[in-house]
Amino acid sequence: MFYGWVMVLVSSLIIFFSGPGQTYSVSVFIDSYINEYGWSRSVVSGMYSVGTFCAGMLMGFVGRLFDRVGHRRMTAVIALVFGVACVWMSLVSTVPMLLIGFFLVRLLGQGSMSLSSVTLPPQWFIKKRGVAIGVVSIGGGLSLAILPPLNTWIIQNYGWRMSWWTWAVLLWVVMAPLSYLLIRDTPEEVGLLPDNEKAPEITETEDTLVEDSWTLREAMRTRAFWCIIYTTVVPSAIITGLVFHQISILAQAGLDPGTAALISSLMSVVRLPVALLAGPVADRVQMRYLVAFSQALLLGSMVALYMADSVTLIMVYGVLVGVQMALQGIVGGVIWPDYFGRRHLSTIRGVTMMAGVIGSALGPLPYGVAYDLFGGYSEALLASIAFPVVGVIAGLLAVKPQRLP
Repeated sequence: MFYGWVMVLVSSLIIFFSGPGQTYSVSVFIDSYINEYGWSRSVVSGMYSVGTFCAGMLMGFVGRLFDRVGHRRMTAVIALVFGVACVWMSLVSTVPMLLIGFFLVRLLGQGSMSLSSVTLPPQWFIKKRGVAIGVVSIGGGLSLAILPPLNTWIIQNYGWRMSWWTWAVLLWVVMAPLSYLLIRDTPEEVGLLPDNEKAPEITETEDTLVEDSWTLREAMRTRAFWCIIYTTVVPSAIITGLVFHQISILAQAGLDPGTAALISSLMSVVRLPVALLAGPVADRVQMRYLVAFSQALLLGSMVALYMADSVTLIMVYGVLVGVQMALQGIVGGVIWPDYFGRRHLSTIRGVTMMAGVIGSALGPLPYGVAYDLFGGYSEALLASIAFPVVGVIAGLLAVKPQRLP
């Protein structure tokens, strides 16, 4: 068996274990902090936004470290430190501690672990890159399905502190050892080539063009780079804001916390098959059309949530977000190496991940402020609808760049 598929499975596990730092997991703890310490939703949202923003500012540096140090050592160390961050979150008792904790879990989980999972498989695949990223996305879908209801169950039965400790132990015992034992950074490191090709085939003109690698500076001079950045930031900000306040938003529609948490599971149920189907499509369809379609799905989900006055519309919202997240993950995993090559991928993805993390930092605060000012989220939802409209246009403009002769 081609060892690249082992890297795909490990990457799927990595994205699963990024979950404790993802918004869909952290959001389950928000009401626990508010109820125990009496903090306002704006304060908690603000700390989350500041912590996430600071974490995002470091992702360019993290990306360069991946290119220099390698995925094997970096991922193992990140998993160990991420476990420590989960322990810190279990000890939070003041607002400054909450800020530091949000910074750590966002930097290590949503940022660094996610970066590892999306930059390792493209090193091993070119022709089947979309399929590989689709399989990796299964880990993200399972994480989205399992963590919110599992965290809710642990919190209800054993307390929120025990939930953080659970993930700390799993990161130390499972993720860190497997990363160090199994990861190999590139196929060339073990005498192989991407897609398990033979040397004469990989040097054909067509594949050489695919492997043309751009530096970060060169990539930033292209229109496609900034169009894709915009279409990365918009869903990151909006979906993070919605998921962060999801239990509160859905409570206004009459759903109890347990049922609201299951909406995340619905998103995941939809996300898994879509990811597997979208992977092969991404290997055949121009990426800019998939980018534009992903933004259109985001627009539809926001309209459904804004109009939601029944369980049916809430389920429509959950389905559309699940499809959008699946497609966004495939697009992000394929388009950057496809447009800009493998050699500087982690450095480029570090900067793009920085933009995405900063986008996610901007998301929760406006919704939290809207709730405190207006007693609901309608105004923030209505204002947010314009952004994916622009995103559709940006996606269509994101034509694959060509070097000038």
